[in-house]
Amino acid sequence: MASVRTPPGASETGAAAAFPQAGPAAAGLPLAGGGGLAGARSLRRMARAVTSNRKATVGVVLLALFIFIGLFPGLIAHDNPQAEIYPRSLSPSAQHWLGTTSFGQDMFAQVVWGTRPVLLIAFGVGLLATVVAMLIGVAAAYLGGAWDGTLNVVTDVLLVIPLFPLLIIIGSYLHGAGTAVMIAVIAATGWSYTARQLRSQALSLRTRDFLNAAKVRGERALYVICVEIIPTMTSLLVAAFLTNALYAVLFSSSLQFIGLGNPNVTSWGTMLYWAENNEAFQTGLPLWIIVPGLCIVALGAAFALLNYAFDEIGNPALRPVKRMAITKAGAVPAPAARRRPRVKRTG
Repeated sequence: MASVRTPPGASETGAAAAFPQAGPAAAGLPLAGGGGLAGARSLRRMARAVTSNRKATVGVVLLALFIFIGLFPGLIAHDNPQAEIYPRSLSPSAQHWLGTTSFGQDMFAQVVWGTRPVLLIAFGVGLLATVVAMLIGVAAAYLGGAWDGTLNVVTDVLLVIPLFPLLIIIGSYLHGAGTAVMIAVIAATGWSYTARQLRSQALSLRTRDFLNAAKVRGERALYVICVEIIPTMTSLLVAAFLTNALYAVLFSSSLQFIGLGNPNVTSWGTMLYWAENNEAFQTGLPLWIIVPGLCIVALGAAFALLNYAFDEIGNPALRPVKRMAITKAGAVPAPAARRRPRVKRTG
């Protein structure tokens, strides 16, 4: 094979411009920054999916509203949610929008201040469970062998155990635990399903060219997992985070409702716990149960609606497709294709 010589006096820059194929791309190696560009494209696709989907837009609005309430509860409710200083069992009024509890506490203040612990649990469990599942699932798929077998055994054991009864058993030993313990317990028991999904996705990437190129360059397994594989799974990771956050809201509120959380922490679950213990429906205080229950449903709906948008990103079969009709002139919208041309009649 004849070698290409650079003419005398020609600079290296000119040689590179004359032969652009002689670079990393020509050798089959990924260009620098490719992973970052892939991640940026994934984020742009997510943004387009949220803005183009009505359900996702509603989910963003609901979640933003709850985040604002959780960050600035003092701007909305000026009363102390734990203070028992008001007349008991008052009906809704201008001073107490939702009335007062059987202990003389302002119910509206409890709903507002109870938003923050629920959001902390939702985002804490969603982030922690997704990170653990990501590391375990991707590592098991890429490393293979004994690593894959051991991690699969741990994952399968957690998958076959019913999660909520397991949480009840753990919560009975940790009765009165705070928010941090609740996050750790739910995340430690709820990562297995996400790990199984991420492992399946990582297995489909093992034979791709960019991973083979990384192996040829001599990159370490940790670098390949964190830099090459994980950025390609952005939409799936976001969907997993939203799913884990949704289940965290439901599981934590359920545990607090049956008295396995800290009853002195103001949250929607503890409100339901105290309302049930004081027979809110029988004593004429239905809002004590209805309002926190609706808040749990609304926050769960926000995560579910957002998850619907990211499912569309990961699964092209779920994306809406415009109906098109084929005519002699080409593809045109279906309503236009059904129009019949007017025929001029001659008498």
